[in-house]
Amino acid sequence: MPKMTGARYLAQALKAYGVTHVFFVPAVLRKSLAEMDMVGIKRVVTHGEKAAAYMADGYARASNRPGVCMAQSVGAVNLAAGLQDAFLGLSPVVALTGHKSNLQQNRNAYQEVEHSKPFASTTKFSAVVDSVNELPGLLRQAFREATTGAPAPVHLDFEGISGNVVEDGEADLEVILEAAFTHRPAFRPEPEPERVREAAQVLANAKRPVIVAGGGVTSSGGQREVVELAELLNIPVATSLNAKGTIPDNHPLAVGVVGSYSRWCANRVVHEADLVLYIGSHTGSQVTNEWRVPAIGTPVIQIDIDPSELGRTYSAQVALQGDAKASTRRLIEASEPAGDRSEWVGRAQELVKEWRDEVAPLANSEAVPIIPQRLCTELTKFMPSDGVLVADTGHAGIWTGSMVDLNEPGQSYLRCAGSLGWGLSAAMGAKCAVPDRPVVCFSGDGGFWYHIGELETAVRNNIPVVFVVNNNHALSQDRRGDERAYQGLEGGSPGDLWQFSDVDLSKVAEAMGCLGIRVEKPGDIQSALDQAVSSGRPTVVDVVTDQFNSEAPVPWAP
Repeated sequence: MPKMTGARYLAQALKAYGVTHVFFVPAVLRKSLAEMDMVGIKRVVTHGEKAAAYMADGYARASNRPGVCMAQSVGAVNLAAGLQDAFLGLSPVVALTGHKSNLQQNRNAYQEVEHSKPFASTTKFSAVVDSVNELPGLLRQAFREATTGAPAPVHLDFEGISGNVVEDGEADLEVILEAAFTHRPAFRPEPEPERVREAAQVLANAKRPVIVAGGGVTSSGGQREVVELAELLNIPVATSLNAKGTIPDNHPLAVGVVGSYSRWCANRVVHEADLVLYIGSHTGSQVTNEWRVPAIGTPVIQIDIDPSELGRTYSAQVALQGDAKASTRRLIEASEPAGDRSEWVGRAQELVKEWRDEVAPLANSEAVPIIPQRLCTELTKFMPSDGVLVADTGHAGIWTGSMVDLNEPGQSYLRCAGSLGWGLSAAMGAKCAVPDRPVVCFSGDGGFWYHIGELETAVRNNIPVVFVVNNNHALSQDRRGDERAYQGLEGGSPGDLWQFSDVDLSKVAEAMGCLGIRVEKPGDIQSALDQAVSSGRPTVVDVVTDQFNSEAPVPWAP
């Protein structure tokens, strides 16, 4: 067994596990970073720990491989906060931090708070590494935890402000690659055959079934199986935001994204169904519009890799524990072609057509300032067949989830799980993971301001993401609530709570080394997007949109 330092071991192990980039704020694991340079791992220095975590998250979601982020002791809690989105989005991120020595603990050490509690809220596994001899076993366990079951972030806390105690140590170390844990899902468990047959029978007997595909379909790569099952049984398909793109939006069985960031037609179809098949969905508040769609008591079949999710909200008539892709394949094999569901499918298609007819005037509007619906129409036309669309939360998630069509099976959609500002950094991580695919980030200016400094990171590291900013110089999603708060009051300035200065973000981008393009007319959006992608540079397309006609519709609920 070769003798080596912890620094060399860490670099060689990450390389063996297929890690191509690490995202971090100095100063952490300096010697390990030098060793990573020697083995060809790209080291990306960010301007904040949360941005580093978001980049690792975007990297992991785009590649289905663990993303790695790092921070020294004083930045560790910031990194933990940045892992919230990866935790909520079930993303396999490995976080590495330093902590002050055991002798300094519980003595008011400068710049440090105890790390275990913050990371307990945003990881599924967290461990302290106090010596080089502990490193091999705990690093392998971290990759196992990140990629098995429901994926989630994990954390290793190295002794030393920058983790130096572990990396300086030398021991007899051997890099042992456990190849199954280099990607998600590491394993594909399948449900018991009798449960599959039971589910198939319940589906066959339903008159108005609907499939709701969740994020587990995306992480397992089960999109093709979902479409095949839907076509075999003639069942409409709705998706969560995490599963947008599972079925092409122009497919006759597609009804759109359901829940609170949704198309009302999808909510109506799921509400009218007499059976809902959830595949890889945790049935949380967003995909169910606060557990109102479908109504509690609606018959449900639920497939999830995590048994604790089965029946958590909706009492499952049949519960299947297993990987979404593998379990759906078994359900296909156990099912016979559907009987006549033409009336139900026709009803779903009628609702989709009503929705499309209703939004068409807005989607094709020539209004100046531009309205978001028209911007989304142009994005639909523009998105390359292998493009990755990364969406921030809030209105960015609502507009892209409801108004952007993904009609090509090679297109991907990555969405924020709730942390405003995630999109800019996550898109950069995604581009690092899939450098040969076009990556487009859609954000409002409210989200874009959060981590605008990372544009310099994109320029410095030549990460050519196209950042499309729906710039209405406002947090417009707050407008309704803020103005309601002033009802019954005389005077006052509710706009102080949601309006920003009108800033030309294309000029800010140019000053930071990006290509900046400002768009003020809807007819200019396509040429701006074409120019952005063809430039091969990080580009900000600053689309000037209407501040007062920019609020997304209230989601439909019974």
